[in-house]
Amino acid sequence: MAASAVDIESAQRARMRVAILISGRGSNMVALIEAAADPAFPAEIALVLSNRPDAAGLARAAAAGIATKVIDHKDFGKNREAFEQVLHATLEAHDIACVCLAGFMRLLTPWFVGRWEGRMINVHPALLPAFKGLDTHARALAAGVRLHGATVHLVVPEMDSGPIIVQGAVAVGDDDTPDTLATRVLAVEHRIYPLALRWLAEGRITVTADRCRIAGVPTPDRVLVAPGG
Repeated sequence: MAASAVDIESAQRARMRVAILISGRGSNMVALIEAAADPAFPAEIALVLSNRPDAAGLARAAAAGIATKVIDHKDFGKNREAFEQVLHATLEAHDIACVCLAGFMRLLTPWFVGRWEGRMINVHPALLPAFKGLDTHARALAAGVRLHGATVHLVVPEMDSGPIIVQGAVAVGDDDTPDTLATRVLAVEHRIYPLALRWLAEGRITVTADRCRIAGVPTPDRVLVAPGG
């Protein structure tokens, strides 16, 4: 049975208001925007905010009818907390309930992370806790791993160290380069990031002993072997 206009309107009013923080083109931002375009999705993208005025993702967000804001970190010199105080105030002014980091190239201080504890998530192009930081694909190839992928996790003060919500893996081929591997991993990021946001907005994530547990998600029984036999 199709949902009535009243049902859809009620669902939209109840949706979690989300801000996406970007510094560049916003590829994962687009994946989140596209997922949230479905009225049944439990979160709405209410704001896209960048620390760089030239971030290409700002135009993409505006074209989707989403409010955008620039808070240039350069205006604050080396005072990270001053920048973050303005960032925090802006998020509160837009009634934001959850923050998604999507290529936001700023290390956040414990002050800011503490105010968004349990309500801020990030996607990282590696299977954490392996390959934290930058250049993950080249480092994965140099290490000779056979599986690589992406992770969505809750943000904590330590970089790329928060409780893991969801991961997706791809097999690493003998002829892979950092670029070919990055392309396949990016497709995984676009798939798992909206999934993690959905679970967070639905209140299905609990953290016990630094481990995320997702209500209603069965334990997978499939095994991925690489190289395949």
